[in-house]
Amino acid sequence: MALFVSTFVNRIDRKGRVSVPATFRAALKGQDFEGIVAFPALGQPAMEGCGMDFMERLSASVDSFDMFSPRRDELAAVVFADAHQLPFDGEGRVVLPPALIGHCGIEAEVAFVGRGRTFQIWEPVTFRRHAEEVRGRALSVGATLPVRPAAPGGNAP
Repeated sequence: MALFVSTFVNRIDRKGRVSVPATFRAALKGQDFEGIVAFPALGQPAMEGCGMDFMERLSASVDSFDMFSPRRDELAAVVFADAHQLPFDGEGRVVLPPALIGHCGIEAEVAFVGRGRTFQIWEPVTFRRHAEEVRGRALSVGATLPVRPAAPGGNAP
C-alpha cells in the first residue's frame, strides 16, 4: 500500500497540469491504474488524493452498508460521485479538473500534502494557515498518537 509523506509545492500551468511529486509517484508504482484519484475534501478547501488501491478499500467500506440505506448513498455520493481518475502523462503530470481547482481556490501553485495512506492537494497559502490552526489545536489539547505494534513479519497493520 502506498505511503505519502512530506509537503511539496509545484506550479500548475495554464492547462491545469501539475507534476505529481516523484516520491508520490513511486509510492503508486505497480498499481493497475497509473495515476491518482482525487475528489473534493469534505469541509475543507482541498482535494483528497490516493491511489486506486485505496479507492477499492473505500468501496469495500461503503459496500458494508445495506444497499439502499441513506448512509451508503451519502458516503457513495461524497466519495465516488465527484472523484476523478487522473492518469499520469509521460512527464509524471496530471491534469486537475476545473471543478476541483475551483473547490480549492488554486491559481498558480499546488501543495501536495502527505497524510500517510492518502494525501491532500491544497492552495499553498491556504494550507499553511490550516496547518498552523491544526497544530495550535493539537498543542492546546495535548494531542498524542499511540503507535500500534508491528504485525507479525515486521509490518504495521
